[in-house]
Amino acid sequence: MAKAIHSMIRVLDEARSREFYDRAFGLKLADRLDFENFTLIYLSNSETGFELELTVNKGRTEPYDLGDGYGHLAFSVDDLDAEHVRMTEAGLAPRKLVDFAPGGEVIARFFFIADPDGYQIEVLQRGGRYL
Repeated sequence: MAKAIHSMIRVLDEARSREFYDRAFGLKLADRLDFENFTLIYLSNSETGFELELTVNKGRTEPYDLGDGYGHLAFSVDDLDAEHVRMTEAGLAPRKLVDFAPGGEVIARFFFIADPDGYQIEVLQRGGRYL
C-alpha cells in the first residue's frame, strides 16, 4: 500500500517562505538538508505526517514561472524494487531506480513516474525520513 508523504515547490527566499507557511498553515521546520547547489526544507504540522518540501536553488534570483517551477507528489512504499517491477509490468513506464547519495552515503532510493497528464510522482523506499 502506498502513502503520500510530501509535495515539493521551488522558492526563492527560504526565510520568507518559511514565515508564510508558518503563519498561514502552522507548518514548522521538520528537517533541512543543505547541499552545494540547493537546500531542501521540510515543513509539517501536528495534523498530519504529510510534508511540504521547499527547494531553494542557490544562485537563483528571478521568480519561477510555473512552467519551470518543477514540483512533485511523493509516495513511500515498503518494497521499492517490487513496486518498480509491478509498475513496469503494468505498462506504467516508471523511470530508472536512483540511489541518492550526495555525500557518498545513500540517503534515499527512489524512482519517478508520470501520470497521464505528465505530473511527476516520486516513489521512495520507505525508511529513514521517508516513512
